[in-house]
Amino acid sequence: MSGEVSKEVVVRVEDRVVKLTNLDKVLYPGFGFTKGEVIDYYTRIAPVLLPHLKDRPVTLKRYPNGVDGKWFFEKNAPEHRPEWVRTVRLESPGSAKGNETVNYVMVDELATLVWLANLAALELHVPQWTVGPRGGKRDPDLLVFDLDPGAPATVVECARVAERIRVVLDDDGVDSWVKTSGNKGMQVYAYAPAKDTSEYARAVAVRLSREMPESVVSTMAKAQRPGRVLIDWSQNNPAKTTVAPYSLRARERPAVSTPVTWDEVEECEVVEDLLFTADEVLERVGVAGDLFGS
Repeated sequence: MSGEVSKEVVVRVEDRVVKLTNLDKVLYPGFGFTKGEVIDYYTRIAPVLLPHLKDRPVTLKRYPNGVDGKWFFEKNAPEHRPEWVRTVRLESPGSAKGNETVNYVMVDELATLVWLANLAALELHVPQWTVGPRGGKRDPDLLVFDLDPGAPATVVECARVAERIRVVLDDDGVDSWVKTSGNKGMQVYAYAPAKDTSEYARAVAVRLSREMPESVVSTMAKAQRPGRVLIDWSQNNPAKTTVAPYSLRARERPAVSTPVTWDEVEECEVVEDLLFTADEVLERVGVAGDLFGS
C-alpha cells in the first residue's frame, strides 16, 4: 500500500472488526520500531499476556508521538471506543483529578489488546487485585516487591537483592517468581499471603534494609538512594499499579517487562543479561512458554 491508503486499514480480529491507523509511524525512533510492529508484538504475545490482564483494570501509558514525544497516563476508558470493549467503573477515593469513579478498560480479549496498541498505549499497568463478576474489588491475590536501583546501581544489584528476597519468602513457605521491569529494575512476585500484603511486604523490605544497609533501602528518601536498591513495598497499596508482564516499555529500544528464571537472576553479571526486546521475548516464549508465576 502507498500514500493515503496505507494510513488506515480495517482488520478482523477473531470476531471483532478493528480499525488500525498509521501503521508505518515510528514509535521508537532510535530503533526504527513502528506502530505496526507494536501491534504485531502485542498480537503475538497475547496468548501469554492476556491471562495476566484478566479481570485486572488496566491503566494505560500512551505515547501518540512515540517514546520521545509527550505521553500521558489514561485510567478512564477513551470515550470513542468500540461498543464491544468491556469496561468496569470503580470508586477512586483520593483521585488526583478529583474523580469519584474511574471507568477502566478490561483487557479480556485479543481485539481489545490490538485496539489499545493502535492507540499507542505502549505500556499496560495493572494492580495486584482483580475485579469480581459483579464488578467488585477483590482482595489482593498478588504480592510484589518493586526493586528500583539508584545510580550507579543497576539491574545487576537488583538481582542480588531479589535473591535475598527469595530466601526470606522461602523461609516463610512462600514461592516467588521474578520479572524484569523492562526499565532499570525488576519485580519479585508471590501469591498474596493471608496476612495484610502491604504490611508483610514492608516488614520484609525493612528487614533487608537492616541486614544489607550498604545495598538496600526501604524508604523513598533520595539522599539514601545513590548506589542502593529501593525495595518499593508500597506498590502493594491497592491504589497503585505495576507494569504488566510482557508489556512494552517506552525506552529507546522496545524493551519488555520480561519474566525470567531464578537461574537467570543468579547468573546476571551485566545489565545486558536481563535486557530483552520484543523480538527476543517472542523467541523466549516460543521456546520456554510463560515463565510468569512459575
